[in-house]
Amino acid sequence: MTKRVRGDKRSGRTSDRQAAAKRRPAGEYIEGRRAAAEALRTGFPIKRALVADEGSRRDAALAALVQDLREAGVAVEYVSRAALDAISSHGAHQGIVLEVGAFPYADLADIVARAGAGPALVVVLDHITDAGNFGAIVRSAEVVGAAGVVIANKRAAEVNVGSYKTSAGAVMHLPIARVPNIARALGELKAAGFWAVGASEHAEGTCWDASFEGRIALVMGSEGSGISRLVLETCDDLTKLPQRGRTESLNVAQATTALCYEWLRCNRQVLDGAAVGEA
Repeated sequence: MTKRVRGDKRSGRTSDRQAAAKRRPAGEYIEGRRAAAEALRTGFPIKRALVADEGSRRDAALAALVQDLREAGVAVEYVSRAALDAISSHGAHQGIVLEVGAFPYADLADIVARAGAGPALVVVLDHITDAGNFGAIVRSAEVVGAAGVVIANKRAAEVNVGSYKTSAGAVMHLPIARVPNIARALGELKAAGFWAVGASEHAEGTCWDASFEGRIALVMGSEGSGISRLVLETCDDLTKLPQRGRTESLNVAQATTALCYEWLRCNRQVLDGAAVGEA
């Protein structure tokens, strides 16, 4: 009896999310004040700004952002909060949503070119489907200075209203390439001098034992099944995070963040030296 009741509740929540998605207007959107400010600051093409009519003019921070948008020539339209709720991915629009054009995905060659000749990190996602995890991963990759992120063009989270929000606008700063075949993309990265390291709980050694120096293509698997067999076979090495507690594991976004910082730690001297040389 209990199991059937819980199943019914989950089914109801799923139906609610599906109904909300059907009500959401067609188009590409950025929600939230920080993401909107980043879009404006970076010159991301904005079609119009939709602002909550209720109380927004008394909100100094939101009013200042709206003024900046107007000065940049962006059309501003005041709408009900219900209208913004219908667009929002998680109801976290903070009173503002930007309608934008289609996201400009990069080519894998663009990421390789951006990596240059020295140490570089490319994060490769093998069918990560959760938009929240995807956005958080892009944010971590951008913060540590990765050259780009590679995703599959099917059965994977993409840049949308949710990932704009969860990445805090990082998707506007980092090249993201959509590819038809992750294993083939790894092959191209390896040909460009990258060492493909897959994160797997079945790895024999931890990231403290592996070499994260130089050009690394960090492969992270899907939330449920991990890295697929063909992609796993394409990796040069496997690694995992050290663990002493009892919790089964970190989620994929947390694990990616930890491994990105391990790459940064291992390459900090070379990267710091390159930064000094550029200055």
